[in-house]
Amino acid sequence: MALLAAERAGLQARAGGEARLVLLPAFRTASLLTDAILARSEGDTAVPFSDIAASRKRAFAVLDGLNSALRDALAWPGAGSALAAAREAERANAELERLAGSDEASVVLSYTPRFVPPRRATGELTLVPRLPPESSLAGKLQPDALPGLSTGTPSPLPGTLPFAPQSPSGSPSASTSATLPQSPTVPRYAPDFAASIDGDPPIAVEIFGVHLPPAGEAAPVLAVGAWRGAAVIGPDRLIFTVPRAAFPTDAARSVFAVGTLSVRQARRAATFQLVFTVLPDRPGAFALDQRIVRTESESSTHVSPEILVRAAVGETRTLRRCFDPPAGWHFAADRRRVIVVERLGWQDDITDPSLNNGSVEFVPAQEPGQICVAVIARPISRTARTATIGRFEATLVRDLSVEQVLKTGVRALDWREVVRIPLAKDVTEWKLYVRLFDEIDREVDAPEQANLPFLRILREADDKALILKADQSAQP
Repeated sequence: MALLAAERAGLQARAGGEARLVLLPAFRTASLLTDAILARSEGDTAVPFSDIAASRKRAFAVLDGLNSALRDALAWPGAGSALAAAREAERANAELERLAGSDEASVVLSYTPRFVPPRRATGELTLVPRLPPESSLAGKLQPDALPGLSTGTPSPLPGTLPFAPQSPSGSPSASTSATLPQSPTVPRYAPDFAASIDGDPPIAVEIFGVHLPPAGEAAPVLAVGAWRGAAVIGPDRLIFTVPRAAFPTDAARSVFAVGTLSVRQARRAATFQLVFTVLPDRPGAFALDQRIVRTESESSTHVSPEILVRAAVGETRTLRRCFDPPAGWHFAADRRRVIVVERLGWQDDITDPSLNNGSVEFVPAQEPGQICVAVIARPISRTARTATIGRFEATLVRDLSVEQVLKTGVRALDWREVVRIPLAKDVTEWKLYVRLFDEIDREVDAPEQANLPFLRILREADDKALILKADQSAQP
C-alpha cells in the first residue's frame, strides 16, 4: 500500500510541462484507481500480497501497467508513449468501473474540470519597479534599468534565424532552432490607476461516482489548499464551489493541484486524490522569422568598341555590326544612343571633315536581345573620299534575387488578446517559434500541422497574416 501511494506521488512530481497537459487523463485515472484499491485494502495491510484474492490482484496488475506506461512516457516523451499511456488508462477505467460494482464501497469514477482556468486579476501580472529608498518614481523610471520590462519594442531573439546559419559543409543547417529566453516573458508595465478590476469566478468541481456519499453518512468534504468545503449532493454527483484562489498558480507555468475528497463510510473515511492542471497567468511567447526573396534590378553602362568604315573616292560605304549582351544581362530598350566619334574627309589629300556626310544609326537586330548599328561613310561630292568612326552606348540590366530575413523578436501571448502577425508580400518561407507555459517549445512552419495545446494558429484567407489565439478551450 505504501509503495502504491509513493508511486503516485513520484510520477506526479516528475511530470513536466507537456506531461501535465497531454498525460493528465492518465494521471487522473491512475490516481482514482490507486485510491479505489487503497480504500478496499485498509484492513489488509498486514496480509502478504500472495494471499489476496485473484480478482483484487487483477486491479493491482492493471494499475501497475498504467504506472509503467506513465514512467515510460515521462522518460521518453512522444506521441507513441503518450498513446501507450492512453491505452493503459482505458484498461484502468474499465477496472475502476468493475470495482464500482463489486461492493458498497465509495468509488470516484470521474470529475470535472480537468484544467483550472488562469487567473483574471492578480498583482503578479504587473511589474512593480524596485527603486532605492531615496529614489522617487517620478523622473527616475528608465526602461534600461528594468530588465525584462517591455517598452513596446520587441526584444531580439538570438538564434531564431533558421535560414542564415551554415553547417560545416557550407549548406544551411537543418537543425537550426530558436532559443527562447529561459526566464518568463514579463508583461507590459501597468500603473496602479490601470490595474484590472476583474474578479476570478469560483471553480465548480463536480465529482461522479457510486455511493457518494453512503446512505446515512455526512456530506463528503473537499480540501484544496487551505480551503475546505462540504458537498452539495446532486443526482449521482457531488458539487463543490471552490474559490479560484484556493488553487496554487504559477505566473508562467502550469502546475498540478491536488484536491482531497473525504468520504465517510462505515465509521471510517476514504480519501480520493483529485488531480487538476492549473493554467498559468501567461500562456507563453512566440517569435516569427520570415524569408523574403525580392527581385531587384542592377544596371551598368555598356560602351561598344569603336567601329571604323572607309569609303573610296565618290563611294558610300556602310558597315553593320551586332552586339549581344553579357550572359545574364539584357539591353534596356529605352536607354541607348549612338555616338559619332569622328567624321573624316579628303579631297586631293587635303583634309576636310565637312566633305563627310556619314552617320551612325541603329538598325534592326538579327537575333532577339541584340543591338545592331550601322556606321556610314558618305561623301558630299564625287571627288571626296571619307571615313567615319562611331559607337553606341546602352544600359545593361539584370534582375537579382535578394534574400532577406525579417524577425519579429520575442512577443508575449495573452489569454485575452488575439495576435495578428502580418506576413510579408514576398515571403517564401516562414517559421514560428512558440514557447508555451515556459516549458513547451515548438517550431511551426504550417498552421495545419500545428498541434499545440491551448493555442490556435490560423492563416488569414488572403494569406496576409498569421493569427495566434491563446484559447482555453483548445485542450489537448
